[in-house]
Amino acid sequence: MRSSLGAVNGFGSDPGSNRSAGFFRTIVIGVLAFLTVVDLFATQAILPSLARAYGVDAALIGPAVNAGTLGMAIAGIGVAFFGSRVDPRRTIAGALAVLAIPTVLLSVAPDLATFASLRVIQGLLMATAFSLTLAYLAKTTHGAATATLFAAYITGNVASNLFGRLMSASIADMLGLKANFVVFAALNLLGGALAYGALSERMDRSQSGQAMSGATVSRLVGDPVLRSAFAIGFCILFAFIGIFTYVNFVLVQPPLSLGMMAVGVAYFVFLPSIVTTPMAGRLVAMLGTRGAMWFALAIAGVGLPLLLAPSLSPVLTGMTLIAVGTFLAQATATGFVGRAAAHDATAASGIYLACYFLGGLVGSVVLGQLFVRLGWPACVAGVAMSLLAAAVLARRLREAD
Repeated sequence: MRSSLGAVNGFGSDPGSNRSAGFFRTIVIGVLAFLTVVDLFATQAILPSLARAYGVDAALIGPAVNAGTLGMAIAGIGVAFFGSRVDPRRTIAGALAVLAIPTVLLSVAPDLATFASLRVIQGLLMATAFSLTLAYLAKTTHGAATATLFAAYITGNVASNLFGRLMSASIADMLGLKANFVVFAALNLLGGALAYGALSERMDRSQSGQAMSGATVSRLVGDPVLRSAFAIGFCILFAFIGIFTYVNFVLVQPPLSLGMMAVGVAYFVFLPSIVTTPMAGRLVAMLGTRGAMWFALAIAGVGLPLLLAPSLSPVLTGMTLIAVGTFLAQATATGFVGRAAAHDATAASGIYLACYFLGGLVGSVVLGQLFVRLGWPACVAGVAMSLLAAAVLARRLREAD
């Protein structure tokens, strides 16, 4: 049977398709993105509760929760090598459906090592679906449709940071930690069903591209412009993870002393990013890639000092600015890699995502140690160094504009 979007000529449909069909496709892609990565960051909203449940401190629970980024880094490379050999529709749908298994097992994980291992498995499955969907959109859409659907996918990713965290904090507060993971397992199954029903059955052989080889990797990594872009991705999630993992402990401790429900509501700081992230393309058109990246990093940098304030309003303002800046930077870098490696876009995107998620894992470990040993100001300073490094690396990006 043809899929629902396949019945509308798939994502590569004629630009003359009716407007309602195009709007429907955009909404579906946004929702699919939301359901693909909602598990990754939602668990961060319940970090203090998990730390109490396992009897550990922030330096241990942070890397355990963020261990999913290790799986995502591994899967990003795996998809780059082998993604062209699989049926994207079935693989994306299957990965999201199977994702429900480690998610529900998190509700009964007996110790922190088991919890972290399940998070790695979650990451492997999430990144498989995430990377294959990006490659699928790149290969099956053209022109304005590509930009629109990529923007929708990134926006769905941003939305998962807001509503996923809000849901997680609310469910854990009202029903407990176990119920939280059961609910998210149900969302995984919903994502699998949506992918299977919405994506076209398969791409033509001419669309699938070639599997990545070692020579391709060497060429891409050897390109100084792309290498800088990959390193920027590392720095972006290093910074993002550092702030939005450990700020949870700041929010629940004096002088802020928020309850879990209030912590969830605090994540409405991501709401502006849902509006601003799709503007990355226009920002690049106005300022160029390098200028857009500097602008985005500057927004995030302005927010850092506000996180050290003893009252809630400036802290929330700082979180908002950091979210807007890092998501704009991520959208700018993702688009740049696709343009700069036009003939190896799938492989380059896989390498970029691997570097991006590896940065998140390293950030959770390094900044967690700073947080526990030297305090929140040291953690914020570590994030500032990461943003500064990204700004220095961005000097090269103009070369491929």
